[in-house]
Amino acid sequence: MTNSRPGPANRWRAAWATALAGVLCLGTPAAAAPHDAAGPGPAGTAWNVSRGGPTAAVRLDPADGTVTLAVRNGDRTLVEPSPLGIVTEDADLTRGLRLVDRADRHTAERYTTVVGKERRRTVDMAESRFTLEGAGGARVDLVVRAAGDGVAYRYVLPSGGDGAVLREASGFVLPGDAPARLSDYSVNYEQPYDGSTAAGAPSGQYAYPALFRVGDDHVLLTEADVDGRYPASRLTHTAGGGRYDVTLADPAVPRPADGPLATPWRTVIAGDLATVTESTLVDDLAPPSRVADTSWIRPGTVAWSWLAGFGAAQRSLETQQRFVDYAAAHGWEYSLVDDGWNTTDWMPQLMQYAERRGVGVLLWMHWTDLDTPAERTRQLDRVKEWGAAGLKIDFMDSDSRERMEWYDEILRETADRELMVNFHGSTLPHGIQRTWPHVMTMEGVHGAEQGDVQADDMATLPYTRNVVGSMDFTPMGFQFGQRNNTEAAELALSVVYESGFQNYAGSVEAYRARPELARFLDQVPTVWDESRLVAGTPGEGATFARRDGDRWFLGSIRAGDGGTERVPLTFLGPGSWRVDVLRDGADGVVRQSRVMSRQDVLTVPVLADGGFAAQICRAVPGRDGCDRPVDSVPVGTLSVTPAKADALPGGTVDIDASFVLDEAGPAEDVTLAARTPEGWTVDGAGATADDLADGAELTASWRVTVPADPVYGATQIPVTLTYRDPDARRDAPPLTVERTVRVFVAREGTVYVSSLPFVSESNGWGPVERDLSNGENGTGDGGPLRLGNTTYDKGLGVHARSEVTVALNGAYDRFAAWAGIDEEKPDKGTVVFEVIGDGETLARSGVLGPTDAPHAFDVDVRGVRHLTLRVTDAGDGIDSDHADWADAQLTTSQG
Repeated sequence: MTNSRPGPANRWRAAWATALAGVLCLGTPAAAAPHDAAGPGPAGTAWNVSRGGPTAAVRLDPADGTVTLAVRNGDRTLVEPSPLGIVTEDADLTRGLRLVDRADRHTAERYTTVVGKERRRTVDMAESRFTLEGAGGARVDLVVRAAGDGVAYRYVLPSGGDGAVLREASGFVLPGDAPARLSDYSVNYEQPYDGSTAAGAPSGQYAYPALFRVGDDHVLLTEADVDGRYPASRLTHTAGGGRYDVTLADPAVPRPADGPLATPWRTVIAGDLATVTESTLVDDLAPPSRVADTSWIRPGTVAWSWLAGFGAAQRSLETQQRFVDYAAAHGWEYSLVDDGWNTTDWMPQLMQYAERRGVGVLLWMHWTDLDTPAERTRQLDRVKEWGAAGLKIDFMDSDSRERMEWYDEILRETADRELMVNFHGSTLPHGIQRTWPHVMTMEGVHGAEQGDVQADDMATLPYTRNVVGSMDFTPMGFQFGQRNNTEAAELALSVVYESGFQNYAGSVEAYRARPELARFLDQVPTVWDESRLVAGTPGEGATFARRDGDRWFLGSIRAGDGGTERVPLTFLGPGSWRVDVLRDGADGVVRQSRVMSRQDVLTVPVLADGGFAAQICRAVPGRDGCDRPVDSVPVGTLSVTPAKADALPGGTVDIDASFVLDEAGPAEDVTLAARTPEGWTVDGAGATADDLADGAELTASWRVTVPADPVYGATQIPVTLTYRDPDARRDAPPLTVERTVRVFVAREGTVYVSSLPFVSESNGWGPVERDLSNGENGTGDGGPLRLGNTTYDKGLGVHARSEVTVALNGAYDRFAAWAGIDEEKPDKGTVVFEVIGDGETLARSGVLGPTDAPHAFDVDVRGVRHLTLRVTDAGDGIDSDHADWADAQLTTSQG
């Protein structure tokens, strides 16, 4: 299909003129059909509510007092008469109802958004409010709205009632043979979409948004304006019929003590696919912005390292600086540090590093770190003081009213501190980005983190999940998972999927290996003035054209066989346009440029499960492309060896350093130097260069001497590189990169267990770590050893059940260590520590949990040939049993 609807600027003017005319003419938006009155009150038992698009047909059955709502488009019925009503502890308002009053009004407004498919929005809706009365005089208002892109209804229970809401009778009845795209319900909305029919779908619960095709039209079911007054809901279906009932997340919903209770809007977006995908109805139904000044809210492109290293990457300052560097070199606005950083102590240092390079830092947090007022104050004030630009908050995993109330609270408090938000493990957008414009995106999708998203599911999301709000799919993770699309199709997702924060998941190496792809990502924005579906079918493909200012971007994906995509360019204005196309070639993504007009049809060959991306700008003589300058900062890699070293008093450590300028050069006034603390000496002059071009290297070496009478323990030897960006102001301070060599000096007669070879080892998760806490599955991917507020340089990081055996051969007198649950797991996990000598238990701790003080071991090991350190679970499962043998050491009598 193709789309030739008017652009948003013209739609804005036309819709506003129509809305104004409706107000001036005092038109009646809800027309009463000629039926008998349902008892005393306004005449009639059937009414239509319409505003130039789908019609909501409301009917009150005079026989049993039930109310239904159907959705029609002209003479076609899209949603068949479907049940309405609500049940409270005090009243059954699903039957025996009579109409007491009906009031009609017209809703017209204009608003702008910070993120989304279209910045400027026009609301033009008809509204009818039906006041219904049931047995015993209980009342409910049924509020019905109709707009050009759909209809919606909600219930309003009057103030004064104390009976909690128990359920809604709300449902949607679709033709049984209507093709459907449905996702099984889960609390985080992370299930894929499957094809079926309305009646053929298995019995079960399904998530919003749910898509159905009825003839040439499509119907998308969802909900809007969900907040702390009411839970979210899902759809319950019984196989064999086309009915989908609304099921609330809570068994009972309390009524407010001081006012009426308005439920969320049960929302039907309906029309052709262009109408559905371009709809802003969910936002239009939401309350206006509660943030008066939005000047601090800046959407943008995000460098995200999780899929390029998981938890270990989040615990590495060097890795996070590398992602900041990539963002700085490519004009990306942000870098996101995910789960794991909270076990480190270098976050303020990273914030300063990023700020000097013009990059904002976003921080991951678990929602339970923010679930009380005291925690929110402490945590939010702390990250704001550091300079964080925003938060990624994760694992809410609930649609309950209580959790919706938490969303209200956290959004109010983050807005007060000017912190932007990305929700993962979350509910859906229900208009939240209009009400709280600092919400940049939300997950709620079977996204790239799953590692095996099928091409047909990727081609379904533009017509389902992404319709209702920004979607954090996290594309571009080329180094991760099973690839089920081509590289050009993956690139196209930067346009096909809308998200205020585009969290790109590639590694630095993956981007640099794909220069044309990286070049396009530097150009594509994350917020749009206009969005159009040009062609596509759910589950088969989608081609979108999106405009930012005077540039258009095209993204096209398909599921299935290859072929030729044909894209009419009728969305362009008159004149000549340059079209830069990026498609799959023999050796990766290739770029082709041509000059075209709105009368032309762009043809692009695509591979199976492939696609393409394009940038379109006004053709200008002498310019061969559409790229615009990118604000970039020269960045490079500083490598220093060794990272750690053991030394004796009076001994020496040799240090080698190398700096390579990676990109965005040149760099000027480059200096490489090492410095030592008082009493230590360093031999070596360092290195300097007037300038370095991309790929150039600067090296230096030093020999550091330990004092004869040193401070025992760890000493940091900083190696620092400074340079200037030639495009920065001359009075700007130089850019600095620093790495440290950690030299550990032990007392004579003391040997640390982590320095000995293991006779044997076993561990409940990943390898036993030396001088680090237990991490993921790789050696060296743990964090610092930290018990309580103390960080230890030496020790073993393990996970129950664990055993480590070392050979002593009778050479040592005592074993000493501090043992406990590592601070990385501050809220759960219980273990027991044992020290075993030649098969005999020498010492044993009690049960230790995350809040218990470390247990001090001081054990006589004279004569022991093999020492085994064992950690077992204390009975609650090993899920979080990260255990540390901190400062684990062996001493002889002279030590």
